[in-house]
Amino acid sequence: MSKVFNFSGDDVFYHGGAVYPSPKESSLFLSLRNHVDVYFPPCKRSRVAVPFVFTEKKQKLSSIDVLPDECLFEVLRRLSDGKERSASACVSKRWLMLLSSIRGDETVISDLNPSLETERRSIQTALVKPVDCVKKGEVLDSNGAEVAEAESQDIEGEGHLSRSLDGKRATDVRLAAIAVGTPSHGGLGKLSIRGSNPIRGVTDTGLKAIARGCPSLRALSLWNVSSVSDEGLIEIAQGCHLLEKLDLCQCPAITDMSLLAIAKNCPNLTSLTIESCSKIGNGTLQDVGRFCPKLKFVSLKNCPLIGDQGIASLFSSAGHVLTKVKLYALNISDISLAVIGHYGIAVTDIALIGLQNINERGFWVMGNGQGLQKLRSLAITACHGVTDLGLEALGKGCPNLKLFCLRKCTILSDNGLVAFAKGSVALENLQLEECHRITQAGFVGVLLSCGKKLKVLSMVNCFGVKELACRFPSVLPCNSLQSLSIRNCPGVGNATLAIVGRLCPKLTQLELSGLLEVTDEGLFPLVQNCEAGLVKVNLSGCVNVTDRSVSFITELHGGSLESLNVDECRYVTDATLLAISNNCWLLKELDISKCGITDSGIASLASTVRLNLQILSLSGCFMLSDKSVPFLQKLGQTLMGLNIQHCNGFSSSCVDLLLEQLWRCDILS
Repeated sequence: MSKVFNFSGDDVFYHGGAVYPSPKESSLFLSLRNHVDVYFPPCKRSRVAVPFVFTEKKQKLSSIDVLPDECLFEVLRRLSDGKERSASACVSKRWLMLLSSIRGDETVISDLNPSLETERRSIQTALVKPVDCVKKGEVLDSNGAEVAEAESQDIEGEGHLSRSLDGKRATDVRLAAIAVGTPSHGGLGKLSIRGSNPIRGVTDTGLKAIARGCPSLRALSLWNVSSVSDEGLIEIAQGCHLLEKLDLCQCPAITDMSLLAIAKNCPNLTSLTIESCSKIGNGTLQDVGRFCPKLKFVSLKNCPLIGDQGIASLFSSAGHVLTKVKLYALNISDISLAVIGHYGIAVTDIALIGLQNINERGFWVMGNGQGLQKLRSLAITACHGVTDLGLEALGKGCPNLKLFCLRKCTILSDNGLVAFAKGSVALENLQLEECHRITQAGFVGVLLSCGKKLKVLSMVNCFGVKELACRFPSVLPCNSLQSLSIRNCPGVGNATLAIVGRLCPKLTQLELSGLLEVTDEGLFPLVQNCEAGLVKVNLSGCVNVTDRSVSFITELHGGSLESLNVDECRYVTDATLLAISNNCWLLKELDISKCGITDSGIASLASTVRLNLQILSLSGCFMLSDKSVPFLQKLGQTLMGLNIQHCNGFSSSCVDLLLEQLWRCDILS
């Protein structure tokens, strides 16, 4: 060593002999030739055989890769800087998985002086030098370490990052990259995993990485992830104590054990959704009700092990905090509804869907339980136990109910509906769908019973409503009703519309869709009696409506009309467009698909300077040709959306011209 320090340039530093007696030791010296500059004076020396050096380089690994996982773990956990950790994770899959296994409290915060810190950073830069030339989102090696992509996403949600992995993108490696890359960029707040890679899918290993690296996680959604079991979810419970929302769908390996860990370790849990999880049962609801004091929302769907015991335990423990409940296709009976009606003192929204084992008694007891005083929204779908007696009890037992949606309840009749309307003194929105025993008498009875507060009334696919020659006594009109929607009710015709026109003078939104019996004669009295001015009118599928009634609507309500839909009204022609151009100054949305429109009609629309259309649909107007293109270009100055699908009269060159010139408008062609 003295010769090295006393070397002046005149002495011979190397005499031709081997510096190291062992060839393996010499290879260590030779391996530094690209990194260390050493002065060699010109002199003859023995030639090193190329095959010998090649063989040694191929067999000898760099020293950092020879380290066992335990030693490399100790090295990597001393990287406290987020950028250094992300760059190191890009070296290999091994480094990435080791970094993702380090908890936050296991990281060693270095306390070095500035000179040593600078040297340490230079060493780290040399170790991960290939990362500098990698673009964001690029796969760095064959193992798929994509920390750069994990960092490049910038979807924000409540101050934390949000990540979503779908299908083939859902792998443990990506989860590990998220766990390493997001902590230094605000922390992961929401994680959604939908599906899984069929070869390298998400397993407990990926969830463990999230649990160790993302303690700020607040919302977790797992959909159709069959390889995740209790082990991974328990790690989430132990590492993510701030979890507020948990959504599990089609996770067959998850049981009550992991949900117990979530309930005990995540006191901030406010939302729980469980769907098609065959091994989750009553124990989960018992634990959540006992240990989650902030629980607000629970949705349970198609879980065969959940029954009356679980529902009773949940509401008896958390009924004073639960506000929204959704029960879908569960094996529960009248007992569950009785418990909800008694203990659900804080519930504001309830949805009951496909509960086949509940009878009339369940709904009757639920209404008479006197516990649903705060209920504001109730939706009942495909529950065959809904009868007139049970519905009447619900109306009386829920005095603050504002929204009621009833679908596919075939036993309910006019008597029950009218009795419910009389009892629901605060009802504002009533929606009926596929209730085939409801007739014209029930429809009119609702209007007469809810005349003070009812604002929205909707009837869809109710085949029992038919035209009856009935005379109703002179009563006060339903001045509160503002929106009326009747869709695909084949029995509704002009007589029903005449009654509506007499009882509902304050309508501003009118939807009459798919009513084949409605003609101009039925629309005239209805439209004429709308004193408040119509804002939205939808007559799609009313094939017998002509220019007469539509032009009449534009003349009476052109000063307030903002949306008009006459899709499939084949007798609507250019005369309607001329009336629109003369009267409708506020019109923003116009749908004249499959109507008898020609180029002259489009020219009429474009001729007025006061019209500011934003959405125009011309789909299926086969009589339009290239002559309409200049007029569409003029309308395109304000258009945000244009639909010209199935307009076979337009040539491809004219369509391309529209796409080029109306570049700010979304065009469907």
